[in-house]
Amino acid sequence: MSGVMGSALATSGRLWLRQCVPGIAFALALALCAKLLSGAVSSLISGGKVMAFSPVLCAVLIGAVWRNGFGVPRQLDQGLHWVMHVLLRVGIALVGLRLTLTGAGQIAVTAAPVVIGCICIALASGAILARLFDVPRRLAVLLCVGTAVCGCTAIVALSPVIRARHEETAFALVCVVAFGCVGMLLYPWLASYLFGASATHVGVFLGTAIHDTSQVVGAALIYSQQHAAPEVLSAASVTKLLRNVSIAVLIPAAAWLTRESALPAATAQRSSAAIPLFVVCFVLLIVLRTAGDSVFVDTSASFYWRELIGAGQLVSELLLICGMTAVGLSVSFAQVRGIGARPFAAGLSIAAIVCVSSIALTLFMRHLQP
Repeated sequence: MSGVMGSALATSGRLWLRQCVPGIAFALALALCAKLLSGAVSSLISGGKVMAFSPVLCAVLIGAVWRNGFGVPRQLDQGLHWVMHVLLRVGIALVGLRLTLTGAGQIAVTAAPVVIGCICIALASGAILARLFDVPRRLAVLLCVGTAVCGCTAIVALSPVIRARHEETAFALVCVVAFGCVGMLLYPWLASYLFGASATHVGVFLGTAIHDTSQVVGAALIYSQQHAAPEVLSAASVTKLLRNVSIAVLIPAAAWLTRESALPAATAQRSSAAIPLFVVCFVLLIVLRTAGDSVFVDTSASFYWRELIGAGQLVSELLLICGMTAVGLSVSFAQVRGIGARPFAAGLSIAAIVCVSSIALTLFMRHLQP
C-alpha cells in the first residue's frame, strides 16, 4: 500500500515539475533582469547611493510589457499562477517578521479609522453609482467589496454567496486588477507628495487606497526602496491585514443585502474561509517575532535571532520581487478594453472615491497624531 502511495506521489511530483517549472523559471529570469536593470538605472541616476528605480516597479513594468508586447505561452500559465498565488503570498506572510505586536498595534490605531471609513464610503457610494451607471446590483457589490476590502480574494469569495454571474465576476476581477495596478505604480509618488516622510501615514494610505494585497505590498516596496523607508512596508501590510479581516463581516452582510438569492447555510462557511491562509501566517509571524525578541534579549542567542530575522526579511523581499513579476505578466490591456463602458466607469469611480477618501481620512489622522 505504501509503495502504491509513494509511486502516486512521485508521479504527481513529476507532473507538477513538468507543468510548473517552466513558468517559475521564466518569472525568476525576468525578476533577475528587473533586479539588474534597477541597479544599473540607479547607478546611472544616483551613482548607486540610493535605490532611484525600485526593483519591484521594474519587475511589474517588465512583466506587463512582455505580456502585452510578446505574449505569454500557455505552457507557462501554471508556473506563473503558482508564483503569483503561492510564492508571492509566502513573501507577504514573511513581512510579519518585520513587526512586533506592539508595533502592529500602534499602526492599527492609526489605520483602523481609515479602513472603516473607506469601506463605509465605498459601500455607500456603490449603491449610488449602480443606479447612476445602470450597473447590476451584484456587479456593484463585487466592485465595492473588491475595491474597498481585499481585491480579488474578496470577489472570488463573495461571488458564489450572492450568486453573481460569471461575466459579473470576470468584470469585477479585471477592474480591480487594472485599477489596482495603476494605483500601485502611481500612488507611491502621490504618497510622497502628500505625507512626506511620515512612514506610518504613507503606509496607511497605500494600504487603504490600493485594492489587492499583492498590489499594496508592491506599492509599499516601491516607496520603501526608493525612499529608504522600510517602515512603510510594515504599516501598509498591517493596514491591509485589517481590510482582509473585515471580509468575515462583510460577506454575511452582502449576502443579507442580496438575500433573495443568497444561500444562508453557505454564507457562514464562505465568510470563515474568506480570510486567506497567508494572513493567518502573517499574524503568527508577528507573534513569533514578538516572542523571540522577548526571549532572546541580552543572551548569546540574540545575535543568531537577529541574523535569522534578517534572513527572513531578505527572502521575503526576493520572493516579492519574483511574485510581482508574475503580477505584471498577468496584466492584459486587451482584457481592460473588453470590460465595457458602464462597468469600467463604475469601477473607476469607486476606485477614485476610495482613493480620495483614503487621502482625506489619513490626513485627518495625521493631524490628530502628528
